[in-house]
Amino acid sequence: MLGFIGMAIFGGTLPATRIAVSAIDPLAMTALRTAIAGLCALALLIALRRPLPPRRLWPQLAIAMLCVSIAFPFLMALGMQTVDASHGGVVLGILPIATALVAVAITHERPRPLFWIASLAGAALVIAFALRQGGGAISVGDIFLFAAVAVSSVGYAFSGKLTSHMPGWEVISWVLVMALPISLPISVLTMPADIGQIPVKPWLALLYVALFSQWIGFFAWNAGMAMGGIARVSQVQLLQPFITFALAAFFNDETITLQILLFAAAVVATVAISTRTRSRPIAPPHD
Repeated sequence: MLGFIGMAIFGGTLPATRIAVSAIDPLAMTALRTAIAGLCALALLIALRRPLPPRRLWPQLAIAMLCVSIAFPFLMALGMQTVDASHGGVVLGILPIATALVAVAITHERPRPLFWIASLAGAALVIAFALRQGGGAISVGDIFLFAAVAVSSVGYAFSGKLTSHMPGWEVISWVLVMALPISLPISVLTMPADIGQIPVKPWLALLYVALFSQWIGFFAWNAGMAMGGIARVSQVQLLQPFITFALAAFFNDETITLQILLFAAAVVATVAISTRTRSRPIAPPHD
């Protein structure tokens, strides 16, 4: 249940981002999103008197920070300016495979051939979907979303490694705190001049992605995986594109076509196959 709650929270990220960027510049939205979450994370870490992470982990935290807290939300916001949230849901549906590919490189796993076949099939499906939706060409929005998948997969993989040293909620909290020297000044510099003219809905969407997508969602997601096991709980992530579709239809008034559903189902199938055919990392030889 905790894993499902976390996944449902993440499923609302694209629809909320699409609403927010309708009135707030993507750079300002990204900076405000990260700064708000970072200040909340800092307050929680101070309240719980959590010690600073060991210095040897700082480089990994810095990589996760740049990818998860800055590059990913900014690229996603740029993409949401020109494509629908439901379209983005299909493209980002490949994220678990991309994350697995980065994890394989980091942990030196040797996956079965079926893993590589499923991964290539999933990537091909997403590219075919983008081409079909774009009338035979990759749109600028898709390029931003592909880049978002790439940087996010790196950030998620390093965040996953860090959970072996501290709880998942603490990883994302320190990542957000490390981003404050970047997010706070940019928030001040890019703050919309016409704040009073911006409708309430985009502000609520910004608060959603700041507090829930960027921070609280990881609490439920990581707690669920700790209780139920990563392999079991991560399977609920296969439902995320469809949660996005439902929320996009309700909040963004988007039409979910049969083509979108079929492509999403096919991508989900490749993700399911790839996650089930990864092998365990090869243990390093002992001296």
